[in-house]
Amino acid sequence: MTAELADLHNPPPDPSAADAPEGQNAVHLFWLYYFIIVPLLAVVLAIPLAWGGFVGPVDIALLVAFYSISAAGITVGFHRYFTHGAFKAKPWVRVMMAVAGSLAIEGPIDRWVADHRKHHAFSDKEGDPHSPWRFGESLPALLKGLFYAHMGWFFDVEQTSRRKYAPDLMDDPAMRRVSNNFGWIVVASVSLPAVLGALLTWSWWGFLTGLFWGGFVRIALVHHITWSINSICHVMGNQPFKSRDRSGNVWWLAIPSLGESWHNLHHADPTCARHGVEKGQIDISARLIAWMERAGWVWDVRWPKAERLDTRRAS
Repeated sequence: MTAELADLHNPPPDPSAADAPEGQNAVHLFWLYYFIIVPLLAVVLAIPLAWGGFVGPVDIALLVAFYSISAAGITVGFHRYFTHGAFKAKPWVRVMMAVAGSLAIEGPIDRWVADHRKHHAFSDKEGDPHSPWRFGESLPALLKGLFYAHMGWFFDVEQTSRRKYAPDLMDDPAMRRVSNNFGWIVVASVSLPAVLGALLTWSWWGFLTGLFWGGFVRIALVHHITWSINSICHVMGNQPFKSRDRSGNVWWLAIPSLGESWHNLHHADPTCARHGVEKGQIDISARLIAWMERAGWVWDVRWPKAERLDTRRAS
């Protein structure tokens, strides 16, 4: 990891002067509401539809496939690679990871990375974009904070400065193209499962169910699993490693989050390519990185070292 990237994980002396925040316009807010509310409604409808048999093997396959691609794009690409520099990658792999992460519809890559780098700079302190502890430690304050950390923070008028926290991505021509074409990637993320559903079943019904299961239901599942790392994993879980925040390991989120919920080690050692470092801790994202390393697509992977882990263990 470069010195410039390392600086983004260290808070400046005065959080109030950390950056010049950006704003949100009405169009951004409309689509934000749309892609939070509509997929969530789809999940609510999915329960009786699945119970009634309105789901087939093609629908399940599309849901699993698009969930795996978009979730891995977030965990391996947006998070471990672009935000923290846990490994180096070939140019085409960088673009592949940027597009895959954008399919999750969690915002353009430079916006996502800027928010997460700022989160690490001020984790669970003033200046953190989404700490669940921002309103206090009483039960009502914590419940309010959990909602805010999970999804409420998206609606803040002031947004993290991308120029301050993600200048490397803003100055990268390939990443600028991915970010500038985020709208088209969103269209592809929703329409591709529908088109594939139609082609695989050769029916309009397959188009609609592909749109529903592989599109909206999958988007909601990726969203809320990802957002649970911001909310749940900063309120509960064990803390075997020393960190300057309240990040914890939540085992029951490990598989759906592809290993992101081993969150305590991540905050103790942010650039480590594997988050689940203890015996029995499943980390699917780390396995994907190891596979890409064997294929020669990535290199200089920052795998955990025993001596480094020992210095970070809680006494």
